[in-house]
Amino acid sequence: MVHSQRLILLMVGATGQEALRHFVLGLLLLLSLSAIAYYGYAIYAANKFFANSPVYQQTFHPPVSILRPICGIDSKTYENLASFCQQNYPEYQIIFGVQDPQDPSMEVVRQIIKDFSNLDIQVTASLHTLGANRKVSNLAHAATKARYDILLLADSDVRVESDYLSRVIQPLSDPAVRVVTCLCRSITQGWVTTLEALSTPTDFLPGVLVSTALEGIKFAMGQTIVIRRSALEEIGGFAAIADYLADDFHLGFLPTQAGYKVVLSDYLIDHVMPQSAIAVSIHRQTRWLVGIRASRPWGYVGLIFTHGTVTSLLFLLATGGSVLGWSLLGVTWIMRLAMAWFVGIRCLGDPVAQKLFWLVPLRDGMSFVLWGYSLIGNTVKWRDRQFRLTRGGKLIALTPNLPKQVKTIAG
Repeated sequence: MVHSQRLILLMVGATGQEALRHFVLGLLLLLSLSAIAYYGYAIYAANKFFANSPVYQQTFHPPVSILRPICGIDSKTYENLASFCQQNYPEYQIIFGVQDPQDPSMEVVRQIIKDFSNLDIQVTASLHTLGANRKVSNLAHAATKARYDILLLADSDVRVESDYLSRVIQPLSDPAVRVVTCLCRSITQGWVTTLEALSTPTDFLPGVLVSTALEGIKFAMGQTIVIRRSALEEIGGFAAIADYLADDFHLGFLPTQAGYKVVLSDYLIDHVMPQSAIAVSIHRQTRWLVGIRASRPWGYVGLIFTHGTVTSLLFLLATGGSVLGWSLLGVTWIMRLAMAWFVGIRCLGDPVAQKLFWLVPLRDGMSFVLWGYSLIGNTVKWRDRQFRLTRGGKLIALTPNLPKQVKTIAG
């Protein structure tokens, strides 16, 4: 009797283990097939976007106020800032927003003012903060000096050509459009930053193009955000996003909730990334992923369906190197590399993708690990401060803020 009971338990246990094994294999197969479909659709979406981008006559030239939040300095800061001062555009002003009047970037800004004395350039320096996001506070203070209805926001680490302003403004000629944002290419220094940047043209931006093809773009990206002042005021101004980590996301998302249209421009920004230590790079990527999880939880979970490089490899290992496993791996990796090449190299002409295309599978493995790691915890480090991220993406500072001080410097 006892032996019979043990035999039954062993049989039940074996049956349960077999069922679990089949479930895991089925899940990995489903995830790999989903990734293959995603890669194919991303190629379609990229081709559709770049082949059918509207051609504007570039006759719409309203005056523009350019707001550039800056903090700190690197070897390319002058070139990045100066590129916005060399626009072939009839009327615009530039306002640099810094938090600390003693910030090292002030020396570069003073040189910019001196070298481009013919332009309307101003600086606002203020330690007063609207919320946890210091960058948004810099933008808000800069906006107080903006003279025009159209505001262009651009991060300090981007560089543009002289036709940039005349091209990115054109979609606003449609009254329904209130926000314009842009794709980017990466210019990097050091192998750590270069490997980090490889995911942008081969992973992140294909996802942006897929989202645009499926439902239109409903967010913005910090490299460039063009927004009408009326739309910004309607969503509550900069104060409405001052406590959010993903401020750029909300500057696109909130206007769509108010019924306005966001347009993705085909102009390609150069994103200049300085050399970083490994720890800094990991913190930056983790902060970005945790921000996505907080702002778009279902979108974050859905990223599992795009990690075909890893899921097909796990399927191969789980099947003990079977013919089916090798076949699935081959098809998945071919489609993955085809998407990376088509979007990153052919469409975007990204120099990092051109240089390190062969490292895409390795970068995918790193991205998968970081994605899994970002599932845990809600604390992020941003510059010299620690924050707790709440549901929805709001920041709660875990370190004290700086005292208030305001200073305005006119160019």
